[in-house]
Amino acid sequence: MEDIRLPNMYEVTVSKPFVAQHYLTVPNPGPEGELHSHRYGAEIRLRGESLNEFGYLVDIDRLRESLDDTIAHYRDETLNDLPEFEGLNPSVEHFSRLFCDRVLAGIDAPEVSEIEVTLREDDDAWASFERSV
Repeated sequence: MEDIRLPNMYEVTVSKPFVAQHYLTVPNPGPEGELHSHRYGAEIRLRGESLNEFGYLVDIDRLRESLDDTIAHYRDETLNDLPEFEGLNPSVEHFSRLFCDRVLAGIDAPEVSEIEVTLREDDDAWASFERSV
């Protein structure tokens, strides 16, 4: 049997709730085609194999600040009205990717090799988006 060793990985996670609105634009969306709100829970997970000179994968305060800035952009907004959703059905899947891009743009963490964003939609659904950095 081959000895497969996975790399050592550090992981840092932050999360925070917020509310935003949308309406789905697909054919026959049912009640989801009407404007409605969701309580979202955003969870940001960063991973990397090494730490910086201070022993951090990422400065958690800076990560929280980027998360807060991202949430401030979306909080109480109608997603359909935002430019980044133009031409997109504002599904939680699309939202998780766009949210990920915005959080990532707000941090400087060269040790981070992976980011995953999970958006929980109310208490019963969620979607994640993960990318290598």
